[in-house]
Amino acid sequence: MVRANGAVSLRELARVVQTSEVTVRRDVRALEAEGLLDRRHGGAVLPGGFTRESGFPQKSHLATAEKTAIADVAAGLVEEGEAVVVGAGTTTQELARRLARVPGLTVVTNSLLVAQALAHANRVEVVMTGGTLRGSNYALVGSGAEQSLQGLRVSRAFLSGSGLTAERGLSTSNMLSASVDRALVQAAAEVVVLADHTKLGTDTMFQTVPTDVMTRLVTDEPPPHDERAATELQALADQGVQITVAGGSVASGGDGGMVGRRPRRESPLPVQRRGGPTAQLRSAPASMLEQQQVAERVRVADMRRR
Repeated sequence: MVRANGAVSLRELARVVQTSEVTVRRDVRALEAEGLLDRRHGGAVLPGGFTRESGFPQKSHLATAEKTAIADVAAGLVEEGEAVVVGAGTTTQELARRLARVPGLTVVTNSLLVAQALAHANRVEVVMTGGTLRGSNYALVGSGAEQSLQGLRVSRAFLSGSGLTAERGLSTSNMLSASVDRALVQAAAEVVVLADHTKLGTDTMFQTVPTDVMTRLVTDEPPPHDERAATELQALADQGVQITVAGGSVASGGDGGMVGRRPRRESPLPVQRRGGPTAQLRSAPASMLEQQQVAERVRVADMRRR
């Protein structure tokens, strides 16, 4: 399955072979020891390390249910009459299919797949960048794409990528794609990252969206055993990223903000979903005791100044 698709999720493997994810994970670990594949969070890919990038046919078969749920949530963030930018990717393609129902929308994109999904939408204007076509993901890249984005300003950008960590933020395996994604970020007041749980904790070669520039992350519920994904979500929330988990839970590290400014964290929302690793996401401040301690430190500091 990995050779055919380039990547596969543990959930899909367990479903196909009709066994548990625990068993599948053990077998994947054995195959990795033989050099036949590389393990990734929630799945496996062909060997290749940081520089390997799966093409569209492979990505389109990975975590399809999760991408659909993420796209449903992300579409709810867009209001009638807005102007947004949407980057390339299979998750953003799912988002575009839902944006076709938002009247008065203007969508700027470098993705042929996004443009195709919106081509016949009534009252949705599609603006495409220039650039050179990159066939593996049907995206326009290069200096032409970047120059066409100069001077552009929209309300928010929706971007996906190959990996996401709290340390480096969103990243991708291709230098040209990363450069265009950075230009898309510069055009937006808010940056929304769409990443399913298989990308959490995965680090690839080229950074596109630093963590302190991310306004919101829309993701899915990691499996209960995926402690690394849960840890990564917690670290992102601690750095002020608003986290929305498809299915109803929200972990807020702030109230959003402009690009380059870390969101304030005055009114955090606790995770509402019961069970699962994301239910343990903390908010800051976490308790009345902490608030009292902060107030006491401020009072003592003020007395010292006097």
